[in-house]
Amino acid sequence: MSLDKAMAATSSTAAGGLATRQAGTGTGRAVAAAVRIRSAAAKVLRSTAAIAAFAAIWELAPRLGLVDSTFLPPLSTVLSAWWDLAVSGALLEHFQASIVRSISGLLLAITVAIPLGLAIGYYKPVAALLNPLLELFRNTAALALLPVFILILGIGETSKITIVLFACTWPILLSTVNGVRSVDPLLIKSARSLGLQPFKLFFKVILPASLPSIFTGIRLAGASSILVLIAAEMVGAKAGLGYLINYTQYNFQIPEMYAGILTISALGLLINQGLVLLERRFSGWKNNA
Repeated sequence: MSLDKAMAATSSTAAGGLATRQAGTGTGRAVAAAVRIRSAAAKVLRSTAAIAAFAAIWELAPRLGLVDSTFLPPLSTVLSAWWDLAVSGALLEHFQASIVRSISGLLLAITVAIPLGLAIGYYKPVAALLNPLLELFRNTAALALLPVFILILGIGETSKITIVLFACTWPILLSTVNGVRSVDPLLIKSARSLGLQPFKLFFKVILPASLPSIFTGIRLAGASSILVLIAAEMVGAKAGLGYLINYTQYNFQIPEMYAGILTISALGLLINQGLVLLERRFSGWKNNA
């Protein structure tokens, strides 16, 4: 009888310990979840605080007479003008024109610059041959060549996409070359000691190790694609956000002008976030390392 009681007591103790551990595990998970939620909320608050303060200053400064509301309307007035442009369909037309030109030029630059940068970074004879010419062109401002592009290609879509292509090529090209040349030599030696042939070494070691630097160049090029395109649209275009800003400024439609500027900021943010997601997709191993 005493043996049965001892076994029952042992079982009861074990069950109690298991329940305690389960309760502790559940409590730990709840605490961890609460910490994650609090951290995410704090991050969102920090990231939006500056924007909220900027918006408040923009709204209040003209209303309090700190700045001339003729030249800097309150934010609410600008947003109202933005909504009117959006409802009329004019904003979408200009937005589509700009984003098609910007992304087309950026994609062409990626197609040209990455293979060329990989070749220059990996093969010294190619670098020796092309470096003098590349140094000449990369120090030439893209907008300085805009009259040349318009003269040769006209004022249509081709000249605008070409100038975006030219401006975006250099950040991608230089970042790609730097990425290839910055690969850890020990990593290359280890791969060669395992018997990897040059072709496999390039695609299995050098190219993956260069991806973070390549994506840095692509993100820089994404910003350049917007800046250069807007300037080009101000010179010769009948549609696009640059044309919208120039047209509304010329006709003294100041709220609509600021609405176009806000849309450009949104376009730049959209392209940058898309490139960030793409970078995480193709070089996620770096974040997990």
